Amino acid sequence: MNYQDRMYNMAVPSLEIRNQVLKSTYLLLALSMIPTAIGALFGINMSFMFLARSPIMGSIILIGAMYFMMFMVEKNKYSFVGVVWLMLFTFMMGLLLGPLLQYALRVPNGSSLILIAALLTSAVFFVMSAIAFKVKKEMTFLNNFLAVGSVVLFIAIIANIFLRIPAFYLMICGAFVIFSSLMILWQLNQLVRGGETNYISATLTLYISIYNLFTSLLQIILAFSGNDRR
Repeated sequence: MNYQDRMYNMAVPSLEIRNQVLKSTYLLLALSMIPTAIGALFGINMSFMFLARSPIMGSIILIGAMYFMMFMVEKNKYSFVGVVWLMLFTFMMGLLLGPLLQYALRVPNGSSLILIAALLTSAVFFVMSAIAFKVKKEMTFLNNFLAVGSVVLFIAIIANIFLRIPAFYLMICGAFVIFSSLMILWQLNQLVRGGETNYISATLTLYISIYNLFTSLLQIILAFSGNDRR
């Protein structure tokens, strides 16, 4: 065993701690789907005309609100307050599913398309989980890729608020499918290796990735079924 391996073994949490963090993360991730579902039920029956009247300003306000709540989750990730902020965040994200779900349910076989997107999201998550548990070495190649990818996607989202080009938007959705899948893989790998020891922070990352993966897949499926919402 070389020096780097010895230092890693000294720094990494014990297997018991890693398993506890992983278990807590999966449990909190499952619980976060409850306020998401409740929010989605409210969102389906809400009117989002304020977004249609002022799409640019509305989008900027919503992005600002999301980043504020994510900041509050991270700021309080070492206390129960972080869990409360996470539940509030997931409820809001459920509400924001409203316009997409409303549109999907209006198209032929819309409920089936939503189910397909959900099943594909679950399949990607389980595949990424299997890879993360199988490959227990640090995936250093993902670090720079995800860092650069997050910046590029953020810029693309802001640009599309003003451009509103359907083809460009679908490209963003495709990029989000790849980015979110790799983010899930990276975060789970961190949990397995002990690189992440805070289950609230890990849950937030996984939730956002799963959310983006589902919404991106659903919009791609709608587009290729001849029901592009853009």
